[in-house]
Amino acid sequence: MQFDVKLARAQTPGCAAVTHLNNAGAALMPDCVLAALRDHLNLEAQIGGYEAADEMNDAIEATYDAIASLIGCHRDEVAVVENATRAWDMAFYAIPFAPGDRILTSVAEYGSNYLAFLQVARRTGARVEAVPNDESGQLSVDALARMLDERVKLIAITHVPTNGGLVNPAAEVGRLAKAAGVPYLLDACQSVGQLPVNVDDIGCDVLSVTGRKYLRGPRGTGFLYVRQDLIEKLDPPFIDLHAATWTGPETYTVRSDARRFENWESYVAGRIGLGVAVNYALGWGLQAIAERVKNLADELRGRLAAMPGVEVRDLGQERCGIVSFTMAGQRPTAIKAALRKQRINVSMSRRSSTLLDMDRRGLDELVRASVHYYNTSEELDRLCGALAELR
Repeated sequence: MQFDVKLARAQTPGCAAVTHLNNAGAALMPDCVLAALRDHLNLEAQIGGYEAADEMNDAIEATYDAIASLIGCHRDEVAVVENATRAWDMAFYAIPFAPGDRILTSVAEYGSNYLAFLQVARRTGARVEAVPNDESGQLSVDALARMLDERVKLIAITHVPTNGGLVNPAAEVGRLAKAAGVPYLLDACQSVGQLPVNVDDIGCDVLSVTGRKYLRGPRGTGFLYVRQDLIEKLDPPFIDLHAATWTGPETYTVRSDARRFENWESYVAGRIGLGVAVNYALGWGLQAIAERVKNLADELRGRLAAMPGVEVRDLGQERCGIVSFTMAGQRPTAIKAALRKQRINVSMSRRSSTLLDMDRRGLDELVRASVHYYNTSEELDRLCGALAELR
């Protein structure tokens, strides 16, 4: 079935204003998400914030159902939080580590996650070890199998790294984690929304996601999935009267569902908007989205690779909608600024965001052009033409 790009663009107000190739940063919201945000904020202004939340409780709860449908879990396994980093942190910092415990991660692990590993290692005496890549540049499943032993307390990897189009072999990692009985935390911040992601198929125990990227939701939204049989084994790093109940002067009980990882105050309009964004993605179909995004990204990689002085930097056997590149004689910061003047949005990745990977490849900065299904070949023409002028 042919993807209705014309409809997608008509339902995306920003398409008339910019060539948006920064969808791995924050995608353009569709008009239904924008309307949901406006409607709820207007309601808050008219009747009060608490009262508006009470009146829209069904819409808030519907977000949990939408997320459960999106990733193939039960609604009680979902926590809706401020962003993917908070989601990831709430799960990671709930895991008890001891001296000698091993945390296995990927070479292209995201900087915020790796900083958390280092902090916990410094506090507890645990060790952080990056699983080597295979010849394609993705995490080596064979190397991971060799590294597993009784001291491994956690496998934590990023599905799609921030600095390129690589898709790590998440399901293969899940099979090894399950066989070894090791908890598996997957950062799916850049994969959910552009790829079909099912937690049972992947085999992860914990999954963290943002709303603002490929799901096209509002900024300041995200969610956490925790497998039911793990929830009550994880003591949240902090709790409040939403996550727990104060039962006596010296006692309390923590919720039995994933909402133990939430806190009471939240961006209510954003929660509703996130649910609308998830349902909007489901309406297009994640497989159809993935095919459309992959075709556009492959087209862009081919065109960039054919340009003198441009080097595409994406790794891996499977690649997605993020296209990373460098251009001889031009700093990525300057490229981004020059494109912005022409209303072409791209982003860049710096060494500190994926330090191990960037150092191994001798890279300091990359330009990152990330496509979505509402982008067009004509917009790729604009990008390549602007790059040719810069060169």
